Amino acid sequence: MREITFYKMEGAGNDFVVIDNRDLQFSMKEIIDFTPELCDRRFGIGADGLMALENPQIDGVDYTMIYRNADGSDAGMCGNGSRCLALFAAHHGFGVDQTFNVHKAIYNADVDLQNNLVSVSFPDVLEPENIQIENHQLIQVYTGTEHVVNFVDDDQLKIESELITVGSMLRNHDSLNPPGSNVNFVCKKEETKIELQTFERGVEGLTLACGTGAIASAIATHYSNNEKENENFDYMISVKGGTLKVSFNYDTENKTYKNIRLAGPANFVFEGKINV
Repeated sequence: MREITFYKMEGAGNDFVVIDNRDLQFSMKEIIDFTPELCDRRFGIGADGLMALENPQIDGVDYTMIYRNADGSDAGMCGNGSRCLALFAAHHGFGVDQTFNVHKAIYNADVDLQNNLVSVSFPDVLEPENIQIENHQLIQVYTGTEHVVNFVDDDQLKIESELITVGSMLRNHDSLNPPGSNVNFVCKKEETKIELQTFERGVEGLTLACGTGAIASAIATHYSNNEKENENFDYMISVKGGTLKVSFNYDTENKTYKNIRLAGPANFVFEGKINV
C-alpha cells in the first residue's frame, strides 16, 4: 500500500479526483488499476473520473493531462475535467495561460483565479452526421471523444429513468461499438439556449455535467438549425450542475467548426490522503 495525496474538484457538478504525477510516482497501469477504487462513491472518494497532471509528453505544451473514466477506461478528452485540471495547474506554478495535451491533441486554457472560471479551446470539429439507431434519430459528433445527440422535449428530459434506459441502450449499441458513445439528451429552449443531460460512457449513468457533451450538443443544435453563415455563435447550456458556455465559428467552405471554446466554473472541494 502507498499513500497518495489527492484533490477533489468539480466543474459544473462534474466531479473528479486529481493527482499530481509529475514525479511519475504511479505508472499508467497503476492509475488504471486504482481509479475505480478511488472513484467509487461508497467505498472510495467518489468521482466521475480521475485526472493526473504529468510533465509534457509532447513538444510545445506545459503539461500532459491523463484522464480515466470512473471504471478506469480511457475517455479520450474530458472537457470539464480539463477545466478543473487547468485550475489545479494554475495553483501549482503553471500560470493562468496554459497549453496542454491529451494524447496527440493540444488545448489552451485561460484561468480566471478571482472567479474560479476556466475556458478551454478545442481543436476543429468536422460537421456532424445524421444517423438512426432503432427508432432514434441522432446526430453524431466527435469532440475529442465520441458523442451522439438525441433531441427531446421538456417532459422527456425530466424522466431520468427513461433517459438511463435509452442512454444505456444507445451507449452499448452494436453500431457504435467499439468503443461505444456518450449519449446526450438535448431540449432546445431558445435559438442558442439548450438544456442537457448526458449519459456518460465509463460512468454508465447520468452525470451533472459533461463538457465535451455540451460542445457536441451545441454543435448538433447549430447543425440541426441549418445555420450556415460564417458567424460566431455562443450557446448557453443548462446542466444539472450549473451553466456552461460553448462558442465557435462555422466555416462554410470546409464544413468545419473552428475556434471552439468551453467555459464555466471550476472549484476545489477538498484534499486528502488515501492508501492505494
